[in-house]
Amino acid sequence: MSLRALWIWFSPHARRTLFFACAALGYWLISSIPPPSGTQPEAMKAVAIFAVCIFFYVTNLLPLMITSLMAVILFPLAGVLDSKTTFALFGNQVVFFILGAFILASPFMRSGLSKRIALAVLRRFAGSPRVLLLGILLFPAFLSCWMSEHAVAAMMFPIIMDIADCLGLASRTSRFGKAMFLIMAAGCIIGGITTFLGGGRAPLAIGILKEATGQSVDFIPWALAALPTTILLLFVAYFLFLYLYPPEIKDVAHVHEMLEQRRRELGPISAREITVGVLMLGTIAAWMLYGKSFGLANIAIIAVIILFALRLTDWKEVEEDVNWGIFLMYGGAICLGYAMEKTGGAAWLAHHTLGVFVDSPTLLIGAISLLAITLTELISNSAVVALLMPVALSMGRDLGIDPRIMTMVVAIPSGLAFMLPMGTPATAIAFSSGFLTTRDTVRTGLILFPIGWLIFNVSIYWVWPLLGLQMP
Repeated sequence: MSLRALWIWFSPHARRTLFFACAALGYWLISSIPPPSGTQPEAMKAVAIFAVCIFFYVTNLLPLMITSLMAVILFPLAGVLDSKTTFALFGNQVVFFILGAFILASPFMRSGLSKRIALAVLRRFAGSPRVLLLGILLFPAFLSCWMSEHAVAAMMFPIIMDIADCLGLASRTSRFGKAMFLIMAAGCIIGGITTFLGGGRAPLAIGILKEATGQSVDFIPWALAALPTTILLLFVAYFLFLYLYPPEIKDVAHVHEMLEQRRRELGPISAREITVGVLMLGTIAAWMLYGKSFGLANIAIIAVIILFALRLTDWKEVEEDVNWGIFLMYGGAICLGYAMEKTGGAAWLAHHTLGVFVDSPTLLIGAISLLAITLTELISNSAVVALLMPVALSMGRDLGIDPRIMTMVVAIPSGLAFMLPMGTPATAIAFSSGFLTTRDTVRTGLILFPIGWLIFNVSIYWVWPLLGLQMP
């Protein structure tokens, strides 16, 4: 074969064609397996569609949203689910909760309230380099409990850049510069696992749980279950970054002055900022107090209606700020989980994968959480949830584990991506500063990875039973 022929064969277009052919072949091979006893006749078709979607999630041959739409079409075409059931899953309450939460975050950022709060808080931490680092860790962590972690990172990034410029830090070589951006990303990531609002993975996991079992996890129980991991991991992260990147500067007095100047430039607080702040606090309180009885999605949509009724935002701003494609991703992922659970495909897949060597609740919890925290470094955390939830729920049921426990065992670790810039937007944003190299993120991630996994697993046995989440 000539070199030209080889070049054509390995061209991007040819590789894509080959991958699509492999996906089609994989579907045919898996769907040809006779359905095992105890499952519906369509079980292996569901597994085949699941495998094809995971293949596309991992390879990114298609955008995540288009892969999810493909699942929605393939299930009716293969006779696994009827069209009415498939499309109805896009009306899952979780999808509308995420929609409402994302829309609420838009005026919080646009009004300038988030920046005003950030400047005011960080100014109080600008007493010494070590204390400033603590503020850069804790404030994003707290804010990521109430809004998307990548939105928090995007808001904090220019402020941290201003601090670096004020101190005259050299990119790539300044230890304090590296510590600031790494600790900002870590704060966003760790804080984001605490509640439903830090990212879409938790609501997505709950949506799959709801469709598969009829059960759910409420706002406060989730937060209480995740909080021990959040607090201990923040503590570890702070001292880890101080140890790896001891500040080379001694004084940050100029930072205090700069932050105060930036705050004054914003002018007096506006009526819009005050109203947005009150509405956000009221919505969060309602989620905590009435989320179980009234529904998280209902509260979120009411808050959105109030936003527009009071003219606190307009549709053009919301259109620009909200990633609309993500709702296609979540709807399709919920559809995947539902089909796998209802046909028995999840049970078959669980038995032929982890079921081969995992035969106790402790091993299963450890294996699923380890898989989640590992895979999230390589693929979207939403894809990790879509991949692991059907298997986790099926194996957990066989071993007598509360499905709520299995849901959190998948969703919480899948948010802890520290190593690679592509693992989470927060790390990617920090990496774009020019202060970090891949070696920096991998070095810290390799340490936080096992510590986070260990802390999470210990909390399952020591803390969760106090919340009524008992292991068998």
